[in-house]
Amino acid sequence: MGIARDPLDGSFARATRLRAPLRLAVSLHDVAPQTWPACERLLGAVEQVAPIPVTLLIVPNYHGEGLRRFTPAYRGALDARLARGDELALHGWTHLDACPLPRNPIEILRRTRLTAREGEFAALPAHRARALLQEGAAWFDKQGWPLHGFVAPAWLMSQGSWHAVAGLPFQYATTLGSLHLLPERIPVPTRTFVYSVRSRLRRHLSLLRNDALRRVIGRTPIVRLALHPADAAHDDVVRHCQALLECLLPDRLALRKAQLARELRAELVR
Repeated sequence: MGIARDPLDGSFARATRLRAPLRLAVSLHDVAPQTWPACERLLGAVEQVAPIPVTLLIVPNYHGEGLRRFTPAYRGALDARLARGDELALHGWTHLDACPLPRNPIEILRRTRLTAREGEFAALPAHRARALLQEGAAWFDKQGWPLHGFVAPAWLMSQGSWHAVAGLPFQYATTLGSLHLLPERIPVPTRTFVYSVRSRLRRHLSLLRNDALRRVIGRTPIVRLALHPADAAHDDVVRHCQALLECLLPDRLALRKAQLARELRAELVR
């Protein structure tokens, strides 16, 4: 038994392109007690379009305050999301990048301007990444929640972080452009819609970018929509994501990320 590799592009997407349905994975990032009101608005906006499953990316100790703000009401809300068929995935521990900045100007830009110092796993050594992942997994276990996937804040992972996650019982991790099957770290390319709302210009450009992407995805096998709590403050973004879902859902099967990972592995292993 082995993995069917595609010799043309080094990925595995083409191996399933003809026989697999077109699929859509919707995720909600940065889920924490502090962000939950905004998360609820976005989840409600998605449900207004269709009752599809969503993968909620949970940050246990968001900005160092999540644990003390963890209330029975918030816990009950996440229990309810699980009961309706959603997935809860681990999204770091604090969602803060506390590692020293390098001298490389591109790396400095990536970790400060593009991510506002929230790429927690962007520069971690393996032992520190492993400790945080284990702490997060233990916290999930304490809540009695199943855990299948890990998504690094800002999708940024150091080599040490990749070594750490591959050594733990996660089924998948995602970056901006791929879903990686673990522990082998098999990359399955995806196209991802995401909004940037930290300034009016960034918001406008992200809307244009997503419109352009929608026009070219065609029969792309796997498309993702990544929402963030800050999106909820902008009516134009909320309306845009709803219109995007209305466009995508007639032709695509919406899946939780864990379900998508399981199906991909079943299709790629023979």
